[in-house]
Amino acid sequence: MKAIEITSFGAPDVLRVVDRPDPVAGEGELLIRVAASGVNRPDVLQRTGNYPVPPGASDLPGLEVAGEIVAGDAKALADAGLALGDRVCALVAGGGYAERCVAPVAQCLPVPKGWSDIEAASLPETFFTVWSNVFERGRLQQGETLLIQGGSSGIGVTAIQLGKAMGATVIVTAGSDDKCEACLKLGADHAINYKSSDFVAEVKRITDGKGVDVVLDMVAGAYVAREIECLAEDGRLVIIAVQGGVKAEINAGLVLRRRLTVTGSTLRPRSIAFKGAIAQALRDKVWPLLERGAIKPVVHSTFAAIGDPSGGAQAHVLMESNQHIGKIVLTW
Repeated sequence: MKAIEITSFGAPDVLRVVDRPDPVAGEGELLIRVAASGVNRPDVLQRTGNYPVPPGASDLPGLEVAGEIVAGDAKALADAGLALGDRVCALVAGGGYAERCVAPVAQCLPVPKGWSDIEAASLPETFFTVWSNVFERGRLQQGETLLIQGGSSGIGVTAIQLGKAMGATVIVTAGSDDKCEACLKLGADHAINYKSSDFVAEVKRITDGKGVDVVLDMVAGAYVAREIECLAEDGRLVIIAVQGGVKAEINAGLVLRRRLTVTGSTLRPRSIAFKGAIAQALRDKVWPLLERGAIKPVVHSTFAAIGDPSGGAQAHVLMESNQHIGKIVLTW
């Protein structure tokens, strides 16, 4: 099979198309003929040497794919209600930048009715992440208010739509007026250009001083202290990335007085059972929303994976430019 390999740590041009043996599905697994692969920020971190591959995972980048089941554990497939020839999307711990990819059956979901493989490949990483962090760790409830940092990112556009679908008020930050407008069109109630406004002051104004119930943070660093200021009583701050740095100095008195929760997680190293439970929750509670059009795909750009120049490199250049709104996808 053709695959995209990280030949050494460095700039996007270290990504090269190579020949690799087809992977083989083992117990509890299936093999997907990949039609499309999602591109995510962790892929960039892996390429630069800042995101070690979990033990046992493929060294190839790529955490989500969509395509056709071509082989697999017959019993596991039957138990999951899947069969050879079905179209699925899957969350994987690596190996997604390839024409064939093995995935645990538990981490696979049917391609939503009416969705293309390209659209389906944009789902797993962001939907698993948002569901796990906003709704399970963050415990966002109907009628509460959610603040999303980076509303135009792949995670952001997913969190906007899921938050609104579940009955929350959604506030986002983004780095330009155009991105703010895109977030509003996706359903966000308020959008703050963090380059021209103080998001803490704006959140307090929007909420009449009460603050928000949940913050989804992909920045960390100095943002943590400011986000704590944004939280209402019993508020929850959920950190899922540290693009702004790993160290933060906070006002612990606010945490005590407002009974705040500061938490975070990474998804990639979690167990198949843990990810499988998220997949089941998504299938029960979110997939019906996708199939009736309440949540729509947001794919900014697609690149031919084995094109010339390298589609993988082009996709990473765009990811690092932060100019995209929504998802970036490789096609095979």
